[in-house]
Amino acid sequence: MRHEYRLPALGADMDSGTVVEWHVQPGSKVKRGDVVAVVETDKGAIDVEIFEDGVVTELLVKPGTKVPVGTPLALLDVAGSSPSPAPVGEGGGEGSAPSPTPAGKGWGGGPAPSAAQEPLRTPDSSKRVRVSPAARVRARELGVDLSGLTGSGPDGAITRDDVECAVKGRASPPPSATGVGEGAGPSAQPSPAPAAEGARNPMRDAIAASMSRSKREIPHYYLSLTADVTNAVEWLAAHNAAVPVTERLLFAALLVKAVALACTREPGFSGFYRNGRYEEAPAVNVGVAVAIRGGGLVAPAILGTATKPLPVLMNEFRDIVARARAGRLRASELAAPTIILTSLGDSPVESVFPIIQPPQVAIVGAGAVTPRPWVCDGQLAVRQLCTLSLGADHRVTDGRLGAQFLGRIAKLVAAPESPEWGTQG
Repeated sequence: MRHEYRLPALGADMDSGTVVEWHVQPGSKVKRGDVVAVVETDKGAIDVEIFEDGVVTELLVKPGTKVPVGTPLALLDVAGSSPSPAPVGEGGGEGSAPSPTPAGKGWGGGPAPSAAQEPLRTPDSSKRVRVSPAARVRARELGVDLSGLTGSGPDGAITRDDVECAVKGRASPPPSATGVGEGAGPSAQPSPAPAAEGARNPMRDAIAASMSRSKREIPHYYLSLTADVTNAVEWLAAHNAAVPVTERLLFAALLVKAVALACTREPGFSGFYRNGRYEEAPAVNVGVAVAIRGGGLVAPAILGTATKPLPVLMNEFRDIVARARAGRLRASELAAPTIILTSLGDSPVESVFPIIQPPQVAIVGAGAVTPRPWVCDGQLAVRQLCTLSLGADHRVTDGRLGAQFLGRIAKLVAAPESPEWGTQG
């Protein structure tokens, strides 16, 4: 049975994307979750997965073509199933965009050969040029051909510095010793370089459009509290002293896990508001806000966050931040967040009041962990404090429920050794 594979929406702020390259061709066998194409959006170049098993019979969109969300990209032969469009996310669906080519005519100039006529040839993804989102934007601004550059980022990814060095005729900077690209860790905030005079940042435009929509449509309410996290800081220090450097944890990992655990115990904060009703997500996927050098943010999700021990979660956290800054995220990671955490842990800011990203209904913020005077057991003392904040949707929850949710996060993050955390080894 022939199915249409359509361009999915990779977030509420996406309305179109440019097909950069195909990883399959007519005759290729694919299974659900395989990366079949690279699509460039305002968030960078994204690896896009297929939604079902089958054989690719036709490619409908030529690389370099920009198409709206919901546009059929390819035809897939799925044996033994009824025809149904692949999911396209919010705003997409059957009939949401016209096919760029007539049925039965791919961009190659004629009907695609069958699997029997065309042997399976899967392109070598290791030869793909990796480019960070900031580098793509800067290359467009300066008119730089990325195909001739050598990258200095993780796995040879081309960074913004590589682009600017090419224009100035200098060698690329040495690869980062940290192994996580432009920034030293999950909460690092890369220093933005000034944009060319008069140049627009497409990612900033997309963020502005999404946040404007959020403030227009979502009745936000905000709460904050200051948590004494001295015990957590000491617990982390003891843990990190007993393990190799590569297995050390960051405070940000505690925050991510605490948010996920709180979502499993307090309904109404991990899910989506669509078509006039709230849908609780079956699994908690915490999205982590990652700053991109040159300006902008992405918030890829750590899938199944609540069920993962801290060491596993930390490894995935480092990996997703590195890939976000190298322009190597997958579509499922951008479309999957059920709630987002934004942490300013490396900045001097004590609190942040973030805006919800629709169709989500809540977002958690965390300021820097700093030593401050605090009353502990009736005595004034210097303690390690962190201000937590919550932006939530009043159509789904209210201040009382929000206070319970935020209070549970604070309680969890302050006591990572408690039974509520489960097994963390």
